[in-house]
Amino acid sequence: MKKALLLKTAAALALATPMVSMAESQLAAQGANSTASARLNIRVVIPRVLFLGVGAGAGALNDPLAANGTSSTVTFDYTNNPQAVGGGATNPAASVTGAVVPVRVVGNNGTVSLVAATTGALTNATSDTIPWSEISATSSANTLPSPVIPATGSGTAVPLTPNVGTRVTRLAADWTFSYANSAVVAPGTYGTTNGQITYTASMP
Repeated sequence: MKKALLLKTAAALALATPMVSMAESQLAAQGANSTASARLNIRVVIPRVLFLGVGAGAGALNDPLAANGTSSTVTFDYTNNPQAVGGGATNPAASVTGAVVPVRVVGNNGTVSLVAATTGALTNATSDTIPWSEISATSSANTLPSPVIPATGSGTAVPLTPNVGTRVTRLAADWTFSYANSAVVAPGTYGTTNGQITYTASMP
């Protein structure tokens, strides 16, 4: 009796096993107006995304997000216009390159905080300095302002508000940099040390 019961149980399991691995299906054979239905589950998995591009790596608002290790440079060169040195921002440099810098921020988990940091005043080869207070930037979009550049260390962060009704922040702007040119300084190329601003975005 036990042997017969074991054989029947094994046969039942063998018949049932293929049903476990099958997708959902339904067979209807009840007449001309029969219907059959089956369900399929869909899943979409989205990770937290935070992107900051300043300069060459920014791209346009609708471009794919991609890493770019190239740093852009803004240059104010008075070589061909020495009489303008110390004459103020209304007396511009003879040559300004890269002053308009594209910026893009994309995040998907709420307000993004953006901050600028430096490692001290711009310095030339003979250790003369120009303070960061001489460098400023204006933004083409109020929603993506340029953080104030601090004299050294991290400055004050600016909050970037997500799109209305979402947790998605998706912003682009052009930042235009300027040099105040408020004083006559010693000759040299400033920024050979401490000449870089680091922008950092953070998100909850």
